[in-house]
Amino acid sequence: MKPWEAFERYAEEYDAWYEKYKPAYESELLALKTFVPEDPGKLKTLEVGAGTGRFAASLGLGYGLEPAKAMADIAEKRGIQMVLGVAESLPFKRQSFDLVLIVAALSLFKNPVHALFEAASVLKPGGKIVIGILDRDSLHGDFYESRKKEGRFSSGAKFLSTAEVSCWLTNLGFEEIKVCQTLYMQPEKIERIELPQKGSGIGSFAVISARKQ
Repeated sequence: MKPWEAFERYAEEYDAWYEKYKPAYESELLALKTFVPEDPGKLKTLEVGAGTGRFAASLGLGYGLEPAKAMADIAEKRGIQMVLGVAESLPFKRQSFDLVLIVAALSLFKNPVHALFEAASVLKPGGKIVIGILDRDSLHGDFYESRKKEGRFSSGAKFLSTAEVSCWLTNLGFEEIKVCQTLYMQPEKIERIELPQKGSGIGSFAVISARKQ
């Protein structure tokens, strides 16, 4: 069974999560906007593991990569130019993007370190990577870890910590690493948009930004 089979079979159900927990989703978007340029339409941009295009479309990105065709089809309806493929083997020219975004997908990749290496290889010198994760070392990290086996989409996830991802980026030669966080309660308890804060450890959703040398 392919690791993305659940996303292929239940794409509509996955996409509906963002409407069901809209304040949590909008809180994540706001945190990502801390590091994503205000007008990315002027840049060549890519989301790796773009899913149904919720983040790429809302942030104004142009391209998306996704292995599950059913998910990619929904993203294309949102105006994202989608390519089918996996993060560990990006089918793009080297040094061709100004920005690479990865949201909630890094923990699902078969080899996240190699996926980051691939992301670095398609970034132009001075290009930016922005990564959103469910932080394993946050206050609610144990809650997500305990529930992941019950989840249709999270059963194969290996949740990561902000420190872990930051270390990988440093080892790959990235610099200017910055972090912010949001989601200070469980998603079902969030009733209004939560403002991002610097650092990590409190909010369960962390955003990590870094620049390629």
